[in-house]
Amino acid sequence: MVKFAKNGSDVTTAAVKLARAYTGRDLVAICGEHSFFSIDDWFIGTTEVNAGIPQAITNMTLNFQFNDLASLRGLFDQYPDQIACVVMEAEAATPPTPGYLNHVKELCEERRAILVFDEMITGFRWHLGGAQRFYGAVPHLSTFGKAMGNGFAISALAGKREIIRLGGLDHDQPRVFLLSTTHGAETHALAASLETLRIYREHKVIEFLWKQGERLRTLVNRSIAENRLEGFFELVGRPCNLIFATCDQQGKRSQAFRTLFMQELIRRGVLGPSFVVSFSHTDEDIDRTAQAVHEALGVYRKALDEGIDKYLEGRPVKPVYRRFN
Repeated sequence: MVKFAKNGSDVTTAAVKLARAYTGRDLVAICGEHSFFSIDDWFIGTTEVNAGIPQAITNMTLNFQFNDLASLRGLFDQYPDQIACVVMEAEAATPPTPGYLNHVKELCEERRAILVFDEMITGFRWHLGGAQRFYGAVPHLSTFGKAMGNGFAISALAGKREIIRLGGLDHDQPRVFLLSTTHGAETHALAASLETLRIYREHKVIEFLWKQGERLRTLVNRSIAENRLEGFFELVGRPCNLIFATCDQQGKRSQAFRTLFMQELIRRGVLGPSFVVSFSHTDEDIDRTAQAVHEALGVYRKALDEGIDKYLEGRPVKPVYRRFN
């Protein structure tokens, strides 16, 4: 069964609400390494940007570690019969260890909790059926968006009918006021999504994303080696969804060096907050980007050797999750 909405936060929050209604429990377990699930209180209250959110709400969300089944089992043991659902991405920067995702599902079913995969990023990028199809691990509920509408405002909650139907009218259980979106009745986003899916199937878009991402990764890794930047600059993630990490002279994550790198890319005509490729990126685009990266990494190397203040113009970017501006 599927319920459509307009953005990712709507459907992840809807999944949590349904899980609570279905199980009669209050607590939510989220993967601590995964950076974002919703703007709503149940999640954002666990971050540094939590002003205005009651502590009682924050206390109902628990953290476990990715690829660490014992940490999740520990939460179930610590809060018996209290956890409604487990919310996680099937994969972010770090791939799941073999069998991990299915072990999580088995544990959830053993403890009568709902497993929710946030596939906002992995959906329509890892596989047309999402990371769950890629890994052969199907959760009870899934949320999709982003590439689903190719820029149009659409998202989807998909999963087991017995759970999602609680947000409808064809049951005799207490009603769940699931979603209310001002523009929920417009349909051009649904039409855009149908056309997007057609193009994905007919033009093998996902295979193209993997191929172009691998091309870019090969070229950038070559530049990293040539500039002696191993341990200071690295690519993270699947070829279809590459991001980069920047470190200072001590090997610690650095916003200042991230800013320097993006500054040098912009100087060369490339906007590069990440290296996530699209269906529009030709071989020429990839090669041009790789050349800009190579030159930017040359400056990065000099900044490591001579000091970043000599090369950085303006203030460093700041992390999203910070207590004060």
